[in-house]
Amino acid sequence: MSYKKDFIKFMCESGVLTFGDFVTKSGRNTPYFINTGNYKTGEHIAKLGEFYAECMKEHNVDADVLFGPAYKGIPLAVSVAIASYTKYGKDLNYCFNRKEAKDHGEGGVLVGHKLKDGDKVAIIEDVITAGTAIRETLPILKNAANIDISCVIISVDRMEKGKNDISAIQEIKEDFGITVHPIVTILDIIECIKDGSIDGAQYLDKMLEYREKYGV
Repeated sequence: MSYKKDFIKFMCESGVLTFGDFVTKSGRNTPYFINTGNYKTGEHIAKLGEFYAECMKEHNVDADVLFGPAYKGIPLAVSVAIASYTKYGKDLNYCFNRKEAKDHGEGGVLVGHKLKDGDKVAIIEDVITAGTAIRETLPILKNAANIDISCVIISVDRMEKGKNDISAIQEIKEDFGITVHPIVTILDIIECIKDGSIDGAQYLDKMLEYREKYGV
């Protein structure tokens, strides 16, 4: 679990993973919060790309294109492309979408690699809460070319029940046949609290209670 433990420490040091009393978008009271908007320096984004690239290597991801959904996915896809090349010698293509189609010049909604039939695409996201961004992304990719979605890579799997008592990640697998690979899960975070790798012992009981109530 070494790189996973390093990633969890990195999230804490970056102010991305914090403990306390929070309310999620779905109205649940949660003892931890993940705000990827707190990554803000060159060092942050460089390290982040390396963790994603390592996750891809761990799972033997077969992809030749990295797609970053606007907006948070854009710097992620770029950083993973850089890390894949500098760390593992894999020169991957990358692309991302515009929120609004460009109506001049070359036009279109995609920037970067021009998707073509047969491309194997890995979607690079931060977290998946309800799976909305992925559901919006798939038609964009499928309309561009007859591509193969290899997988989705995210930073953290909260492993929480959605509307149908399965997680958003499980819903994506069930609905689209796409596997989601998280760098870490909430169980990894709990384990790091237990072994003292990160601060948060005072929230351990609440973490376990939350997991018992909403976990899958």
